[in-house]
Amino acid sequence: MLKRIAILGSTGSIGRNALRVIKALGPDYRVVALTAHNNAELLAEQVRKFAPDVAAVSNPDSFAQFRAAIGSLPCRMIAGAEAMEEIASLDEVDIVLTAVVGAAGLAAVLKAVRHGKTVAIANKEPLVMAGALLTETAKETGARILPIDSEHSAVFQAMQAGNRSEVKRIILTASGGPFRRATAQQLDNATLQEALAHPTWDMGPKITVDSATMMNKALELIEAVWLFDMPPENIDILIHPESVIHSMVEYIDGSVIAQMGTPDMTVPIQYALTWPRRCKGIAPGLNFEQLAKLTFEKPDMELFRAISLGYEVAAQGGSAPVVFNAANEAAVEQFLAGRIKFTRIVELVEYCLGKHNVKTSLSLEELLEVDAWARRTAYQQSARKVVH
Repeated sequence: MLKRIAILGSTGSIGRNALRVIKALGPDYRVVALTAHNNAELLAEQVRKFAPDVAAVSNPDSFAQFRAAIGSLPCRMIAGAEAMEEIASLDEVDIVLTAVVGAAGLAAVLKAVRHGKTVAIANKEPLVMAGALLTETAKETGARILPIDSEHSAVFQAMQAGNRSEVKRIILTASGGPFRRATAQQLDNATLQEALAHPTWDMGPKITVDSATMMNKALELIEAVWLFDMPPENIDILIHPESVIHSMVEYIDGSVIAQMGTPDMTVPIQYALTWPRRCKGIAPGLNFEQLAKLTFEKPDMELFRAISLGYEVAAQGGSAPVVFNAANEAAVEQFLAGRIKFTRIVELVEYCLGKHNVKTSLSLEELLEVDAWARRTAYQQSARKVVH
């Protein structure tokens, strides 16, 4: 059966890997739409190679460059902030794969869910910001939300071994990032270069910094609450530096099902696209003879305050995760620009959470208002010398 796929954010790491997977899967999987924000040249190259019906540039300033690069190719071109939403609701799209970093793709994800699509989510922000809204809408429309993030894909795969009612707990694994063995003083003096030197995964700068602060694991915790309908107290986080076991599910009978594999994002991407089937993949197999050992340790909740904040925010719910995510995005942006030091990232997030009165049952417009407030507050506070 033909699966027609739209990729939101096709020029990023996940988008590029998704195209590799789709090419390898063969004619039963067709790219019908692609989007990018700024990278007009690469998007044009992808259009030439995969011949989608529609392609979009969300940044209007890059549209002229994209149009020139496309030339006379038979592809409908659209531009602007709402271009992704238009693509996400097209009748000819079966699967919307979203790999847009940050909160920018939330409206498009909600649009896809409202139209009953299968939505394969690679970025954490939609479910962190609007978990209740997205999951409730999916129940109404019959939409299916599938994870691409390696940890959540691992949990999803492990959950095929039993019923949801039989799950005792979820164990999210984490590499520990570049500062796993760092002291508080080393974190305080951490440079951008050090923060971007991830020991296992090749990711974009924002996600790599999130891994360094371990904010990514806090965001994954909140996302897992919604993806798997699991209270935060039944979700544990465990450091596993080898990154071979991508996450685990423990069942009430004592069995623990772990999903293992090489750290290659094509595996979770392909599983989301082919589920409930499995197909031959392009990732290298796991060589057990080369595995010296598998180690596990608890994260230092004091040193990596982001994790404990994540548990607090997950328990609060409502608008708290929106502030958590937005303040982090703003703070990481400031760190990447060299305006604040590494440890200010989590400090700014905690400051914004402390200034916010949590609200519940928010619409998309209200969620975006809270998001804007948190970003504005984080930017303003980042200019001051002392956070607290």
